[in-house]
Amino acid sequence: MPDEKTPDYDAVIVGAGHNGLTAAAYLAKAGRSVLVLERDDHVGGAAVSAQAFEGVDARLSRYAYLVSLLPQRIIDDLGLDISLVRRRYSSYTPDPLDPTRGLLVDRAADAEGARADFARAGVGPEDVAAWDELYDEQRRIAEALFPTLTEPLPTRAEAKARLGEDEVWDAFIERPLGDTIDARFRSDLVRGVVATDGLIGTFTSLDDPALDANRCFLYHVIGGGTGDWDVPVGGMGAVSGEIARAASVAGATVLTEAEVLSVTPAGAGAFAGTATDAATDVATVQYRHGGEDRTVTARTILSNVAPAVLERLLGDAGPSDTSGVADGAAAVRPEGAQAKVNLFLTRLPRLRDETVAPEAAFAGTFHINELGVQLRAAFERAEAGELPDPMPCEIYCHTLSDRTILGESLRDTPAQTLTLFGLHVPDRLVDRIGNDELRDRIRTAVLASLNSVLAEPIEDVLAVDAAGAPCIEVKTTRDLEEALAMPGGNIFHGPLSWPWAEDGAELDTPAQRWGVATRFPDVLLCGSGAVRGGAVSGIGGHNAAMAVLEADAAG
Repeated sequence: MPDEKTPDYDAVIVGAGHNGLTAAAYLAKAGRSVLVLERDDHVGGAAVSAQAFEGVDARLSRYAYLVSLLPQRIIDDLGLDISLVRRRYSSYTPDPLDPTRGLLVDRAADAEGARADFARAGVGPEDVAAWDELYDEQRRIAEALFPTLTEPLPTRAEAKARLGEDEVWDAFIERPLGDTIDARFRSDLVRGVVATDGLIGTFTSLDDPALDANRCFLYHVIGGGTGDWDVPVGGMGAVSGEIARAASVAGATVLTEAEVLSVTPAGAGAFAGTATDAATDVATVQYRHGGEDRTVTARTILSNVAPAVLERLLGDAGPSDTSGVADGAAAVRPEGAQAKVNLFLTRLPRLRDETVAPEAAFAGTFHINELGVQLRAAFERAEAGELPDPMPCEIYCHTLSDRTILGESLRDTPAQTLTLFGLHVPDRLVDRIGNDELRDRIRTAVLASLNSVLAEPIEDVLAVDAAGAPCIEVKTTRDLEEALAMPGGNIFHGPLSWPWAEDGAELDTPAQRWGVATRFPDVLLCGSGAVRGGAVSGIGGHNAAMAVLEADAAG
């Protein structure tokens, strides 16, 4: 049994996703001894690249796929060699009522060209002006709030004052997102384009006064202080791999195939299923590695797993009272709400809209069947226990921006990858329909949705794998839970929180000030479940490390 007075490590981190690795790199650079325990045989969590199709030499960003929220501060602090490509085209949205026309948003277009693009999609000048005003407001929100994500939590009043525009604050923070969108735009096509940023991975109505859509929208539009979503060169695995390199160079130890079995805070005592038979003066982690159960102690434990998973690991020591704990630390089992589909094509398909080249349409975010009215109908249908019909989809093509994820034999061919998110596919449908059946239905729905705007069936351009099967991979929320230990397949680890503390909230400890607190002072959140967690950002890991270092400095 380890010495109960002297911990084995300053910090033990549960989970080697990109956030856990970020925390490890920061702490190790500051001279702390760090052990990272990862149940899988590789690091990166959801931020990995993988060969999804047998015999196809392409490494897809299988789960996460674009980068927006990763701060330049973290890249600079850790000396990360990461290349991100800015996409020229923001989005393309065919009109579901007339797929021979659509809205192409081209960043390179001048004002006259942009008006012409909108006009070709049947969007009037009033909506063009409202669009410009909206995105100018989003830019100002991003410039005001993004820098705070790597600082101690501001209060709500401080965040509002930092923006300094009460009308803009009210429009996006206080009122349901649907109200703001409907009031500003006449075109339902444009309403849908704007609304989707509030719905990816979030099962909610745009009109819900709980404002879940508003929080999702906010994180989607503030990244980097610009709201841009960039392509990681080499795939998402290149990002997490570079953070892992930084952690290793700094001196952190990363142990894969090490499944954590339990977490015991200092002084918490014993609970069922552990070898601990008395309260200890240091935090304890039990894990299984190489077929053996092992125990390690630490001054602080950082959790990169979802709060609901942490609660299970805490067992009888788990939180029964979360007063003073930030919103993001709630440990209720969450529900994800998306389908994830990867495809590999021999070439891009032709569009029914002949005015837009496929290379432009697929280079940004390709929206399908996402009129405002369609998004509302899809939510209502899913809430009633049925798969949306038609399926609202968002697609992006990594290989139009970065061919390095393809093997040399494919780089000079027309072959392309597609990554697709299906909206409003909540985890509850798995229980109602069955996972295998739901996966088949999603596949059918996605192909039908795609084909509704194409001039040729997508099946005609699907590549085949080594066994002759079409290259299409469907992941349900339950598949994500099984692969990544994300409860309910929730890609954010739980409900998103505002990136500030409510006025009057307890901010007495470093962990509370940085938005990473749990009930236990020596157990911190460092993943997407922290306040300001979610997406491939490293922010949860950065903030947990800052809380540890601040506590150390205070003695």
